[in-house]
Amino acid sequence: MIQLPRLYAIADASFGNPVHLARSLFEGGARLVQVRNKVAGAGELFGQVKQVLSFAPPDATVLVNDRVDVALLSGAHGVHLGQDDLPAVYARRILGTHTQIGFSTHTLDQALKADLLAIDYIAVGPIFPTQTKTDASAVVGLERLQQICGRIQKPVVAIGGITFDRVPDVLAAGARSVAVISALLKTDDIAAETRRWIDYAGSV
Repeated sequence: MIQLPRLYAIADASFGNPVHLARSLFEGGARLVQVRNKVAGAGELFGQVKQVLSFAPPDATVLVNDRVDVALLSGAHGVHLGQDDLPAVYARRILGTHTQIGFSTHTLDQALKADLLAIDYIAVGPIFPTQTKTDASAVVGLERLQQICGRIQKPVVAIGGITFDRVPDVLAAGARSVAVISALLKTDDIAAETRRWIDYAGSV
């Protein structure tokens, strides 16, 4: 079973150059970074992922959002898929057994179905209201997060509106890891804020 760090950091191009963001996240101690650029073409995203891989620490994991082709050709450690992306069964055939695959879910039914797939972790969200995605699904909430975590076997990454003070409740609900975007990337010192989150999440 995949060992997820408590902090799942996302270098989202909505907040700047994902390469620079990823560098700051790694400097702060993040060891799992997803490169997310919803507007980039394949070539641009490929170049960004290759740059991130060039300076990622040896013990770090770099995942690509959505694009199985970019993950494969860049040599990234895996891909994170949404409900409308390439089905996980085909992604696994393409990427093989040694590449990590994550999958987004928003309901108990989706999570139960995802638990049967050849994937490594299941993301559940949005746990709280979020402004990161304009087309976000209905808020899951802590009660349903706990229900989902209690029903599936794969590790859960909670995502969506998770602020520093909400981390204990999210982890207590059963999530193995918290995915964070704006709470890290909107700060003046991303590296310092990343260290603060890692230290806190590790002590909860």
